[in-house]
Amino acid sequence: MTDPVADMLARIRNAIAAKHSRVDVPASKLKLEVARILKEEGYINNFVIKGEGVRRNIRIFLRYDQRGTSTISHLTRVSRPGRRVYMGATEIPKVLGGYGVSIVSTPRGLMTGKRARRENVGGEVLAEVY
Repeated sequence: MTDPVADMLARIRNAIAAKHSRVDVPASKLKLEVARILKEEGYINNFVIKGEGVRRNIRIFLRYDQRGTSTISHLTRVSRPGRRVYMGATEIPKVLGGYGVSIVSTPRGLMTGKRARRENVGGEVLAEVY
């Protein structure tokens, strides 16, 4: 697999389309940080690590409202292996006028675009969520 983060986002999109309550993705440190940001921003209910060693998975519990609509309506990968997207702190875009979240990989770790602008640090824009 050439892009594990894109695979994770695709699994989440597919689970939302099928109205699943949870989805499992193979674990890595980067994917754990992406799941942490999604939970902190309120896009998913929770996530837990299942298994041990090489066979670890992240179980992500998706969030829906009372009508059954997912809190995630848009989830895309911005920087891909074929086209990396790096931006300075002042260039990081506001997603959906500030209502959405961009996930940025910085030298200080993974963080939201809003936090990266506040801390004046740039990096690779991994994904956009709203």
